[in-house]
Amino acid sequence: MGLANHWGAFCFRPSLPEAARGDNVAMEKMRIDKWLWAARFYKTRSLATDEINKGRIEVNQQTAKPSREVKAGDTVAIRREGLVRTVTVMGLSGVRGSAPVAQTLYADTPESIQAKDAYVQQRRFAK
Repeated sequence: MGLANHWGAFCFRPSLPEAARGDNVAMEKMRIDKWLWAARFYKTRSLATDEINKGRIEVNQQTAKPSREVKAGDTVAIRREGLVRTVTVMGLSGVRGSAPVAQTLYADTPESIQAKDAYVQQRRFAK
């Protein structure tokens, strides 16, 4: 029996089912603090929780608590640096992925895009 055959039996790892990996399969709702982290609005869940506790996050025009659950179709408003960014939840994910993957979890509203453009122009002329 060769060494490759011997170790081959021990190296086999069946892949986990998608739901066990925390992907966005079969998820209907999740906590807002975890969603903000997974969508890369905040670097850590504790930063997201701090901002929520400060009243800077609204879900469907209501001030949120960290345990508030969001689902696809909800509207989330994020106040940051004098700008309110409003996004629609498009998907949920239990893991923090790359930036391109995170951007698929939300869509900016047209009003939010216009407000951001105006804010950028204002800051550009202020310098």
